[in-house]
Amino acid sequence: MFKNFRDKIALSGVAVLVIGVALLIFTFISAYGFLTQSLEIIASEDLVQTFGEALAPLIATCIRIMYLGVMGWIASLLTIRGVTIIAHAPKMPAVVPKKQTAAKQKPPQKIKTEQSKEEAKPPEPQQEPPQENNSSQPSPDS
Repeated sequence: MFKNFRDKIALSGVAVLVIGVALLIFTFISAYGFLTQSLEIIASEDLVQTFGEALAPLIATCIRIMYLGVMGWIASLLTIRGVTIIAHAPKMPAVVPKKQTAAKQKPPQKIKTEQSKEEAKPPEPQQEPPQENNSSQPSPDS
């Protein structure tokens, strides 16, 4: 089925990437469904009863938000891992066909011209003219 190790790694990377993207899509659909639900405002004269009635849906909402957050976090980690696996899969060496060398090779032609003779000579070192020493040190003659 798979001829080399790189194909197996690439397939596992693609599988992890697809699972991560599918979980992200499911998380966003769940969040959209959660946000489009109808909200009811509780009105009551008894303050204790109002807090009791409002606290239960608030706790349920917090649990759902944490659920969506954890799902999104896990899905994004899976997606990142899938991309990393695909990007760091070992590269296949490029196969370069060897060219057949001719049995008879012509030696390079040597054409000597004046320019090539001049280029072959090493450049002559240039001598700098001696500079006068104007330092404040006394000379040994005096």
